[in-house]
Amino acid sequence: MDTITDRGTLLMLAVLGLDTDTERVYRAMLAHRDDGLCALSQRLGLPEDKLRDCLDRLHALALVRPSGQAESAFRVLGPEQAMSLLLSRQQAELAAHQERVETARAAAAQLVAECSSLHRPSAGLHTEELTGAEEIRDRLARLAADARQEIMTLAPGGAHTESDLEASRGPNATLLERGVTVRTVYLDSIRNHQPTLHHVQWLRERGGHVRTAPGLPIRMIIADRREAVLPLDPTDASRGAVVLTGPGILTALCELFESTWHAATPLVPTVERDPDGLTPQHREALRLLAQGFKDDAIAKRLGVSTRTARRFAAELMEALEAHSRFEAGVHAVQNGWLPAHRT
Repeated sequence: MDTITDRGTLLMLAVLGLDTDTERVYRAMLAHRDDGLCALSQRLGLPEDKLRDCLDRLHALALVRPSGQAESAFRVLGPEQAMSLLLSRQQAELAAHQERVETARAAAAQLVAECSSLHRPSAGLHTEELTGAEEIRDRLARLAADARQEIMTLAPGGAHTESDLEASRGPNATLLERGVTVRTVYLDSIRNHQPTLHHVQWLRERGGHVRTAPGLPIRMIIADRREAVLPLDPTDASRGAVVLTGPGILTALCELFESTWHAATPLVPTVERDPDGLTPQHREALRLLAQGFKDDAIAKRLGVSTRTARRFAAELMEALEAHSRFEAGVHAVQNGWLPAHRT
């Protein structure tokens, strides 16, 4: 078990579901196949109850089994067979999960289409029809103003115009400043659109969360899991929008969003960092922090929210292993992140 291939296989096993202690037990069992429970416990320095937990996990994964020769002896599956077994199991779980996601997505999309058509309102379902861009814009502004916990958005349609992105920043900044969680799923195609990437970076710096997916079932905005805005006609967004409320439909729509969100890929635009691993904003925040500026003043200088400035300070203190802002300044000078004498 000391070849490059074997070490790589064991690393793969860890990726496929073995935690550190369980992987150590598995490795020891391969190297010392005649060891029983007591010998393994002494060799690894693990208490017997902890060792039994690890053996239970290995047994559940079908990687070990009692040998039948002695009460405390085991048979262990070889690393290549183990990797094949775990990989097959994870592929099956992934396929099953993807099938559940697609089923939920199709069912929710059909429900959305039926409800948003307004032909047959369901019991407990309340609808509000919106026509015209101005009416929709005003209603969305009220929705955002009333939000207290979370805004969830599915945004198909590809890249947005720079003017639309700019117009959305004011409401988004207000939401994030109030501590409202903002999660948005765009199409993968925006990854090739620089203005949208700049907007995503702007959102992330203020605490927003963005992912992308190759396709999205419908355009949708959900506020606090109690109100949803969708196109009146899912095939023609220009016809207007509808606001839906009611526990049944909101449960389905939230499930649709969550399944789409978990299947989507996080969008993390590349941010240029210096040799110390700092972005330009972190570098400037550190300089201001060392000069004694408070969070409000740093936020104003950087053009970000106070909450973001506070997060920058926390990240810098963590990176510098400092327990106070003063200590962060001292460590920054010691590490060469700041000059020793400033004018």
